[in-house]
Amino acid sequence: MNKDVIIALDFPTLEDTLNFLEKFGEEKLFVKVGMELYLQNGPVVIEKIKELGHKIFLDLKLHDIPNTVYGATKGLAKFKVDILTVHAAGGYEMLKAAKRGMVEGGSVDTNVIAITQLTSTSEEAMKDEQLIAVSLEESVINYAKLAKKAGLDGVVSSVWEARLIKENCGDDFLKVTPGIRLETDEVGDQKRVATPTVANEEGSTHIVVGRSITKSQNPLEVYKLIKSQFVK
Repeated sequence: MNKDVIIALDFPTLEDTLNFLEKFGEEKLFVKVGMELYLQNGPVVIEKIKELGHKIFLDLKLHDIPNTVYGATKGLAKFKVDILTVHAAGGYEMLKAAKRGMVEGGSVDTNVIAITQLTSTSEEAMKDEQLIAVSLEESVINYAKLAKKAGLDGVVSSVWEARLIKENCGDDFLKVTPGIRLETDEVGDQKRVATPTVANEEGSTHIVVGRSITKSQNPLEVYKLIKSQFVK
């Protein structure tokens, strides 16, 4: 399976986004469009990025009743994004509905993947706030197995669960891991972080990198450095 570095385009405006992408010249990227960018600018963001030839990870983290999520993914199918996220906590029927909506909407090649536990969530917070009594690792693996059972294509987790997800769900099951930092970077609001090298060793199929690249004076150089450490 090909590995990819996904750049998180966490910008408020389309103008900021396009100005940033200009810095990469003819380089074809895999980029994340999340809630901040999509909800403030709408589908035009996807259209403009696709015109530039980049792959898109649409990270909307859908979480609602099955029928609503089915309608949402069926509608989003027309954009032919590469990856779309939903929340595993929505349950088996919702996860099945998400994939079914995407397929019936005509985008069979879009990978629908499930959020397990956010990388900003610590085990203590999970137990105190979500009242989940098992370990964080067990929670993530449970969600991953549920997503696979429901016919999804992978999950989002921290690097530190990727190896166990691979053991439980197989090589072809996507393991998309945010919380990636270079050794010299600040951790920020992430709790479970790792370097690109560690992500490669632990079995991540895709890493999501934001501030390390987007806040750099030379984002193309940093992107190539991270890619060299992860894609080996």
